[in-house]
Amino acid sequence: MLSGEYLADHTLFLDNRTLDGRLGVAVLTPLRDEQGQYWLVQRGFMATDMGRGTPEVATPAGEVTLRGQWQTESEGAPLFGPNQEGLRLQRIALEAWDHEFAFAGWLHLVEGPGMLEAWWTPNVMPPSRHLGYAVQWWSLTLAALIAMVIGGRRLTRDAPRLPLSKPDE
Repeated sequence: MLSGEYLADHTLFLDNRTLDGRLGVAVLTPLRDEQGQYWLVQRGFMATDMGRGTPEVATPAGEVTLRGQWQTESEGAPLFGPNQEGLRLQRIALEAWDHEFAFAGWLHLVEGPGMLEAWWTPNVMPPSRHLGYAVQWWSLTLAALIAMVIGGRRLTRDAPRLPLSKPDE
């Protein structure tokens, strides 16, 4: 649970999101808690049109209590251009705000005032998937080893029959 006040004037938008075939943005609004610490809240998906204008979103005023799922900031995919265009970001980067955030990460809002359509799901790979990859790579290693042994045996078996070429005298 996180309580505080949204800083609506500092809202930015994570661009190029889709949900159920609709184009839109994710709304990112900082929140200041009772101790004066800043937290970034990913409030959800908001559909937009094809234009590049600034989306308009209503933000609750006053004290709010939120519940959500925390995501720690991590190195994202490389960007080949600027991350920010006006109020739109290509990926979440805490440097886009002038605030010093309490922790490096953001809260994906699950419940509370100001929540929009949920679009984010954690990208978690189950242990069975790791096991599947391990089996796949060990199988490829075994196949390469077998091919190397068979090829080596054939090469040594056929070596006595191969004519030795002599340089022209």
